[in-house]
Amino acid sequence: MSDQQQTSPEEENVAAETAAEQVTESQTDEAPTVDAVQAEIESLTNQLSDAKDDVLRAQAEAQNARRRAEQDVEKAHKFGQEKLVTDLLPVMDNLERALENMNVEDEALKSVVEGIELTMKSFQDSLVKHKVEAINPEGEPFDPQLHQAMTMVPNPDVEPNTVINVFQKGYTLHGRLVRPAMVVVSKAP
Repeated sequence: MSDQQQTSPEEENVAAETAAEQVTESQTDEAPTVDAVQAEIESLTNQLSDAKDDVLRAQAEAQNARRRAEQDVEKAHKFGQEKLVTDLLPVMDNLERALENMNVEDEALKSVVEGIELTMKSFQDSLVKHKVEAINPEGEPFDPQLHQAMTMVPNPDVEPNTVINVFQKGYTLHGRLVRPAMVVVSKAP
């Protein structure tokens, strides 16, 4: 005989029957019941519903992020000039002071005064073109959002908390305060 054992045909039949029984048992074990199928369908339906909700939330979040980014870009375009405007405002103040301190009656200075006035007008037009507006609140009620009170002076002729003098004009850029107006405010005597 050889090293391997030989099996008889009867043994082979018994082994085949045993294997067939095991396959049949595993098939009956695997065959799902109606309740199991319905539970599986319900589970998959819930998973699909959750996945749809997640997709809708992700789309809404992406849309909100896109909208915020667009608003940030718009604000950057709108207010990106704020530093430049802040740096140029003292030039406007100096032109106004120069005109205030010059003798407009002097014929020798008449052309200089006219040149400063034209320069200041051109500068004002450029500021207005870029939505920079002056705040000159003389005679108006004091507004701490737009005005900076330098001092308060008793004045019986004017209602209390009224701006009676402006040291320095304020400015806004697209409605946002760039520099408050420095003012003198009246108070009750």
